[in-house]
Amino acid sequence: MGPALEAAKHSKAGKPSQQGDRDFLEALIWEARTGSPWRDMPTELGHWHNVYMRFRRWEEAGVWQRFWAGLQQEALDEAKALFVDSTTVRAHQHAAGAPKKTRMMRHWAARAGD
Repeated sequence: MGPALEAAKHSKAGKPSQQGDRDFLEALIWEARTGSPWRDMPTELGHWHNVYMRFRRWEEAGVWQRFWAGLQQEALDEAKALFVDSTTVRAHQHAAGAPKKTRMMRHWAARAGD
């Protein structure tokens, strides 16, 4: 667990959470996926108010901002590691602007006139 999560987890406001980080994130994923009101959260995911307040504390502590910035940086680092050049990517001849084969069409058109 990173220092950002540690700082948000050990809040001086109230008792420590009984819900683990994984269960908390599962509850947030459920909330984001369904778009339901917080009060409609299934009790298996934790009490809705506790999940909401923990989400808000993490937001105020800047955990989410650092989390998304870290993900973006990780994706950027991976993208820089990829190298694709023209020797590995081949396009179909029609995609490359090659002239169309019209020779056969002319041949048949000439025979039709005879």
